[in-house]
Amino acid sequence: MTKIDYLNILRDNITPSADKLGLSGNWIFQHDNDPKHTSHIVKEWLLYRTPKTLDHPPQSPDLNPIEHLWEHLDRKIRQRSISNKDDLKRALIEEWNNISPDITKNLVKSMPKRLNAVLKSHGKQTKY
Repeated sequence: MTKIDYLNILRDNITPSADKLGLSGNWIFQHDNDPKHTSHIVKEWLLYRTPKTLDHPPQSPDLNPIEHLWEHLDRKIRQRSISNKDDLKRALIEEWNNISPDITKNLVKSMPKRLNAVLKSHGKQTKY
């Protein structure tokens, strides 16, 4: 994926996702320090289109709820019978679309607990 691919994903999804989660204008966008995420074009786009972004240390799944969403998706996919790339693509799209907004809301709401756990562990691994 390139920075342009990532930017297109943000353009197509960030506002509808925030709206679907009922966040209105009061939310903080988070992503890690992947080079495409920190590119000038992405930073500038986020500056004008998100209420706030959270600086994020690299390699920190403790602070990244999307890692838990990927895990949820992975569990769902492994329950299916997939024999080729087209089956996998179909299954991924179906399962992604079936993710309940409650799952993502709960992950977002868990952030204060995650942050406190990281602080308490002095930046070391947590249960998250």
